[in-house]
Amino acid sequence: MFDRAKRHARPVGSTFAILASCLIAPLSPASAQDATFAPKGVTMIIGFGAGGGYDQWGRVVARHIGKHLPGKPHVIAQNMPGGGSFTAANHIFTVAPKDGTVMAIIARDAPLGPISGMAGARFDSQKLTWVGSPTTETNVCFTHKRAKVQNFSDLLQHELIIGNTGAGTGTYTYPKGLNGLLGTKFRLVSGFKASTEVLLAIDRGEVDGLCESWDSAYGKRAEAFNDGTFKVLFQAGPTVEAEIKAPSIFTLAKTAEQKVALEFLYAGQGIGRPFIAPPDMPADRIKLVREAFNATVRDPEFLADAKKGNLDVHPVDGQKLEELIRRIYATPKHIVEQVGALIK
Repeated sequence: MFDRAKRHARPVGSTFAILASCLIAPLSPASAQDATFAPKGVTMIIGFGAGGGYDQWGRVVARHIGKHLPGKPHVIAQNMPGGGSFTAANHIFTVAPKDGTVMAIIARDAPLGPISGMAGARFDSQKLTWVGSPTTETNVCFTHKRAKVQNFSDLLQHELIIGNTGAGTGTYTYPKGLNGLLGTKFRLVSGFKASTEVLLAIDRGEVDGLCESWDSAYGKRAEAFNDGTFKVLFQAGPTVEAEIKAPSIFTLAKTAEQKVALEFLYAGQGIGRPFIAPPDMPADRIKLVREAFNATVRDPEFLADAKKGNLDVHPVDGQKLEELIRRIYATPKHIVEQVGALIK
């Protein structure tokens, strides 16, 4: 049985080395306390349908962040699925008011959309306001025991039908990228609004697997992993998680060039579950929402709520997240173009 309380791990991948510095910065007293958010309230947009991991994180943050904003506003969680959260990111970038009253949680891999030339990514990741992430992630690709594919070697020989929740999400970009980089044989089935729908499709025998966050997958179906119904083929993240009995995808690269490409493909794992706000916000408002987020992820009531939902909190503050985005965007152009062409 997997022990989620234990996270014995070792670093992997040069791209992920930067995460060693991505810890929540010390809190300082908020400025502009008279800039109350109460009259308008706050909307927390969730870039996916109900029931999945992003919905869980979006709602748990929405339940607690209001008490850390000036005026203690009421925060409403609103699902806005579409395009693997590109719809939500586009809304934040072009429509949402630039006063901190509208924030969103988007896919960890959505920030790679614009640099990779993905259709529908009509925002600039380097101009968005990065509020913070409550956690970093390890992605896994797993299969049902009935499938022909039960390990990575099988995946090079046999087709594995998997569900996905749209371009821009790891459920789509990782298997697409791996098909091109390593020669895997994933066959993607689209049309699912949330990972919970994919899991139901696996139960019905319509698809045989999924690539998603380990915490999300195990949190929803622990018994299936524990009894062998679901088998993890490989893992990918800023660390190798000992509790996941599967190799790191980075050890499966055949060349140094492939490894660099894999590190760019999976850079979103360091981004975690990112919360964003519109670009060009006044500096005092950016400070307020970031401080409120930092206070939220340290709030004992928030931590208890997250634990109840089997959510592991390993936060990254907004400034560090912004720096990580800049480093990702400094990836050599030919690698970006190669991976971008594969995941469209």
